[in-house]
Amino acid sequence: MIYCGIDWGEKTHAVALVDDDGQLLAKRQVTDDAAGYQILIDLLAEHGDTEAEPIPVAIETSRGLLVAAMRTGMRQVYAVNPMAAARYRDRHAVTRKKSDPGDALVLANILRTDRHAHRPLPADSELARAIAVLARAQQDAVWNRQQLSNQLRSLLREYYPAALAAYLERWQNGLCRPEARILLELAPTPAKASRLSLAQIRSALKRAGRQRRIDTEAESIREVLRSDYAHQPVLIEEAMGKQMLALLQQLDAACTAADQLAEAVDEAFPHHPDAEIILSFPGLGTQLGARVLAEIGDDKNRFSTARGLKAYAGASPVTRASGKKSSITRRWVKNDRLNHAGYLWAFAALTASPGAKAHYKRRREAGDWHAAAQRNLFNKMIGQLYHCLTKHILFDESQAFPAELPAAA
Repeated sequence: MIYCGIDWGEKTHAVALVDDDGQLLAKRQVTDDAAGYQILIDLLAEHGDTEAEPIPVAIETSRGLLVAAMRTGMRQVYAVNPMAAARYRDRHAVTRKKSDPGDALVLANILRTDRHAHRPLPADSELARAIAVLARAQQDAVWNRQQLSNQLRSLLREYYPAALAAYLERWQNGLCRPEARILLELAPTPAKASRLSLAQIRSALKRAGRQRRIDTEAESIREVLRSDYAHQPVLIEEAMGKQMLALLQQLDAACTAADQLAEAVDEAFPHHPDAEIILSFPGLGTQLGARVLAEIGDDKNRFSTARGLKAYAGASPVTRASGKKSSITRRWVKNDRLNHAGYLWAFAALTASPGAKAHYKRRREAGDWHAAAQRNLFNKMIGQLYHCLTKHILFDESQAFPAELPAAA
């Protein structure tokens, strides 16, 4: 066997090849472009790399064009955690010396000695990987939108509390609503807001897409904006208004990005073969289902048991035992994206599934806090998802919660 280690960089990559005895066969620096990738492919071919028996590759990332080039065909690419690679480096040199060629050699030796302890990148389909790109980008856009909304809320509290009373408390998702953003742009300060006419407010609501109760909403908003609140000095208020407009532009861009990416997910996800099974589960819609698929993939050999998937999602507890001490706690090392999606999934399932609600209630009565009961429900349902995806069957409430359904009824 020949093993390849690649220490990737922004402009160049260090490559090392070793054999079963740990003998260094070749090392080279390749550039991060098509010519460099071709040099790397030729180097592997010189040492016996074929389509039927490709040389495995270890690298400290799972993204990028280099990884995409290495994943062609049947080649196994191992994304080694940089912290794990650093621990391996200490096995070879106590002086803590470090170099790019040396790191490439360490990665190659990781495969030579402990290949069984590391997992190759899953062989997901191209569609699943495309959905993963869109779902993760949409999730990032939602998180960014919420962060900007919180910043805008904090700023408005300092000089413009009437806006919070008029928009944030009136509509769900408050400041992210198009009505609130258009009205804030129209009147960035309390002084300008107090001079808004009913016609201007009605026009703003219509531009935002409102079609019903426009007159009632306009009168109520004007009344709140003209209420008596404390004010900052004039110059400071105007400066804060300009700061708010700058922040509002960022929020507009984040809202647009989140909406466009959500539309892209809506278009791509239903075409996946596993979409019907995922959507059959209570609490999973297109967006949340796409996030779950993005993190677990569609490689059926990735998780040998449901227990492995539960641990990967952070749903199952972890036991720590040493001597006479033993503790069972929540799992901190996990896929954070899948864990976040699982919390939302379990929360939505409470209203969509009588069995899930009864299971959650039973856990609360047993003494679990809300988060622990949610995590336990997620642990149960992701195990059911693994079963359904493996057997190619849809979710069945009577089979999923046979003990809880009588209690729920």
